[in-house]
Amino acid sequence: MNRSLAAPLLALSLSVPTTCLAEEDSPYPLADAEMHYVNFMQESDGMEKLLNAMDQADVTDTMLTGMAVTKKWKETAPERPRYYQGDDSPVYWYAATDELVARAIEGLPKEQQKRFHPFLSGFNPTDLNAVDHIDRMLQWRPAFWQGIGEVLTRHDDLTALTEGEKPRANHEAMHRVYRLAAKHHLPVLLHTNITSAREDRPLYLKELKEALTQNPNTTFIWAHAGTSSTTIRRNDMDFLPTLVKQLLKDHNNLYILLSWTAEELIYKKEGTPDPAWVKMVKHYPDRFMLGSDLVGRFDSLPKTMDDFQPFLDALPEPVARKVARENFLDLLPRNR
Repeated sequence: MNRSLAAPLLALSLSVPTTCLAEEDSPYPLADAEMHYVNFMQESDGMEKLLNAMDQADVTDTMLTGMAVTKKWKETAPERPRYYQGDDSPVYWYAATDELVARAIEGLPKEQQKRFHPFLSGFNPTDLNAVDHIDRMLQWRPAFWQGIGEVLTRHDDLTALTEGEKPRANHEAMHRVYRLAAKHHLPVLLHTNITSAREDRPLYLKELKEALTQNPNTTFIWAHAGTSSTTIRRNDMDFLPTLVKQLLKDHNNLYILLSWTAEELIYKKEGTPDPAWVKMVKHYPDRFMLGSDLVGRFDSLPKTMDDFQPFLDALPEPVARKVARENFLDLLPRNR
């Protein structure tokens, strides 16, 4: 069966329990602030598995987005690639990913739909027409979309494989998107690496700062605090805590999404929470949130979210609750 077609269609006919998690089920009920419904081949395990994984992980609410790019299957490839790094074929922008997300959510019972907070991602961030596409999508489903992103810029190997002009946070096309986001009170989940795979310094800081400074009314969620698996693996990133703290001080429209790559930062090598990051989160208790960053496969969600528990336990309980769930929900347009 072709999952890229079957999963959304399956979601249309699902009958799932409509009860959501109760607050008392976990000391820290969670909101997952970054979940991709599909992978780089636009395939998904489907809504039934996602809801089951959410219940097991004590996740009450999930940001749900598609995947802005899809992997090309070249005629010369010996087999279909399973990941964007599977071979040297490119990836290209894929607008239909938003429709896959929308149909999956709309196929659920109303009570379950409330648990999902869909973000638009299927546009080319180097195209000056992108803002018109996003505006059209917002008009087609009024009050449905609750954010924009994940916008993929400066993403090492993924950027290198992307067809056409390479995206960056301060591209004029993105400035147009930021202004539209501000108009509709939509947060923007932005992936922009702070550096390249070979430079252990904030190589791309200027691009991020320009986006933040020129769009003070836009709410930015910085995915993974500017890291990726490649940058974390090849760099020490010792400069990052000081840099993040300064950015939070200078830009009150910036929020930080901690995900699986950020775990390399917030925990010391022996697995204990890093005091520098604990102190920073305590100082800015409203500016951090958690995300799994899973892509179309959901079985690992309980473990992924449970890995944050030692860090949450190192925080005062009111702060932990904010980071675990409240901060993300507070940024959504229906709550602002």
